[in-house]
Amino acid sequence: MPNDITDLRDRSAEPTSGDRLDSWKEIAVYLKHSERTVRRWQEEGLPIHRHAHKKRAGVYAYKPDLDAWWNNGHARLEELERAQAARRPWFSWLAKRGPNPVGDLREQLAATGAILLVTGLTLGGWLSFSRKAHTLTEKDTIVLGDFTNTTGDTVFEGTLRQGLAVQLEQSPFLSLVSDEQIQQTLRLMGQPHEARLTSEIARDLCQRAGSKAYIRGSITNLGNDYVIGLTAVNCATGDSLAQEQMQAIGKEKVLDALGRGATNLREKLGESLGSIQKFDAPVEQATTPLLEALQAYNQGYKALTNGEFAAAVPLAQRAIRLDQNFAMAYALLGDTYSSLGETGLAAENYLKAYELRDRGSERERLYIESDYHQSITGDLEKARQIYELWAQTYPRDYVPPLNLCLIYGNVAQYDKSLLEARESHRLSPANGYIYAAFVTSYINLNRLQEAQAAADEALAKNIDPALLHIILYQLAFLKNDAVGMVRQIASSAGKPGVEDVLLASEADTAAYSGRLEKAREFSRRAVSAAERAEEKEVAAGYEAGAALMEALLGNTAQARERAASALVLSTGRYVQYGAALALALAGDAARAQALTDDLAKRFPQDTLVRFNYLSTLHAQLALNDNNTLKAIETLQAAIPYELGSVGYVTLYPVFVRGEVYLAARHGSEAAVEFQKLLDYRGLLGNSPIGALARLGLARAYVLQGDTVKAHAAYQDFLTLWKDADPDIPILIAAKKEYAKLVHRIGFPQQ
Repeated sequence: MPNDITDLRDRSAEPTSGDRLDSWKEIAVYLKHSERTVRRWQEEGLPIHRHAHKKRAGVYAYKPDLDAWWNNGHARLEELERAQAARRPWFSWLAKRGPNPVGDLREQLAATGAILLVTGLTLGGWLSFSRKAHTLTEKDTIVLGDFTNTTGDTVFEGTLRQGLAVQLEQSPFLSLVSDEQIQQTLRLMGQPHEARLTSEIARDLCQRAGSKAYIRGSITNLGNDYVIGLTAVNCATGDSLAQEQMQAIGKEKVLDALGRGATNLREKLGESLGSIQKFDAPVEQATTPLLEALQAYNQGYKALTNGEFAAAVPLAQRAIRLDQNFAMAYALLGDTYSSLGETGLAAENYLKAYELRDRGSERERLYIESDYHQSITGDLEKARQIYELWAQTYPRDYVPPLNLCLIYGNVAQYDKSLLEARESHRLSPANGYIYAAFVTSYINLNRLQEAQAAADEALAKNIDPALLHIILYQLAFLKNDAVGMVRQIASSAGKPGVEDVLLASEADTAAYSGRLEKAREFSRRAVSAAERAEEKEVAAGYEAGAALMEALLGNTAQARERAASALVLSTGRYVQYGAALALALAGDAARAQALTDDLAKRFPQDTLVRFNYLSTLHAQLALNDNNTLKAIETLQAAIPYELGSVGYVTLYPVFVRGEVYLAARHGSEAAVEFQKLLDYRGLLGNSPIGALARLGLARAYVLQGDTVKAHAAYQDFLTLWKDADPDIPILIAAKKEYAKLVHRIGFPQQ
């Protein structure tokens, strides 16, 4: 039958313009099959027409032609096509082999065995087609098992499972049990977390996880001919829910065949045709057409999931070397660098992923675009909108609420942050990073008992991400639990990405009580640990934090030195802000102004830079010029964001405003700001400004003339600093102020 049947139609029955369908998508919708399936029907004489004048040969068709073709025996085409696909490998193999009367008998027997194997698979597939499909519901979850690989080619190990996961994750209908939950359940089963998910293990895991089904896969071959099998199995009964079989002529066609099978499996498991048509990017487009690149990506993704950040870097880089258009490999490398604290390197890779975002599925496009706005432009409102769209499109995906939890924390909407943490936890209850976000959300709200309960629950379930230990240190500090802090420090020894963070935390804790030399020692050790791990920006962050500490305590020369060291290592926005603020506090207005202008130029859309960092810097620089009115006006822009959780510079707009009010001799207003710092103790943790807020409050009460409260506040600060190094400038000043107050009011010094 000719492909274009215009000449065979009755001219008197010429269709109207309303009968015309002008794209593959419209044709697929009309025939109620996926676009990929309809395209294959060209070989069976599907009556389509092509626009010869268009560069990409667009297609169109007429409804009456399609109706006639369908009714003329093609309604069973899909079933016949599957049966033919199942039988095709036998004839192609035999035809390629030809008569071989003198061939080696062992070779002939091997071929016969392969044919019998495929025959068995085909028969099983045909029988499954004759049964009524048992579909899933939108509340069911699926465990994705490993593939049985009898080809002897290791490139398929883990790679096909990753490719199938990408295909199935496009579906808003299906929900895969996360790798984190799989690892957690394996541990409860007494299995190693990297155990292969054989059919037996996958079924047991499926039942323990409360899932409805598991999917097992297989690949076999004879020479260059491959057969890929997919079977969805009811984990309670062991019954087959759906089965697919695909043939690929050549290894390079395996991923394409896998994608076709995944599409058909989705329909059999109950997903609507409309959903499949909308979310069905081919696997080679959604990931990569190269098996070796997908294998490296899979290995890197596993390393990242296991918290092995340093190990994930070369694997993601290998995937990129093999396929420089692999968008999700760049996103993976960006995520890995972000986890290592290397925001500059992360941004480079997020940008490349963004440029290639059309080479991915809808879910991956949302993933990449959200990364771009959250980590590169810094436009948190734009990122929030994308995560909201992502959550609407994929309501069973835990990633959007997890990141919304972080964004709401950045902009001080902590009740919303906690709600998103809860939702993310509901969707993925065994994810360690979600537990960490959960615990942090409670800490930010000063709900320490609930934070501890959530952490204990994670540890009882053997969910133990490195990030949780960092948070547990802060929780122990807030509870004055010195033993708990020591425990977390001990557990971090020798662990890259954890040891350096907790050493920096120890530096802050020492500075909080005025033990400056001890703080400097811990800070130097943190920098060295980060540099050994080749985390330059992290090391720079520790230098910037140390510069701030020195500046706050009055050591201007040391502050300038540490700020310069930070900027040599990195000019990331967080590092540059910390260094600029340290220089401004240390009186180096010219250098601080230059860094401030550069931040404004480089990050014009960044929410935190615009409303938190720049407002604080401009206010401090105005204060240096004794222009308190301008400083107060400048800080107005920060008010909606100033209580946000933004790392080591959290609540600095509030602290600077308090200092401005002290300089303006507005005692009442200053007291409000410093009290605010003390009220948000969970947010501040062991930040040095938490200790200095007590001194600021004492000075504010003096300005108000409230000598009783001033005396109590000075005592509070000096008691906290009873073991402080005696030569710290701000401590010397505080003691003089206190002595003067005592002399004036007659209270005895303590």
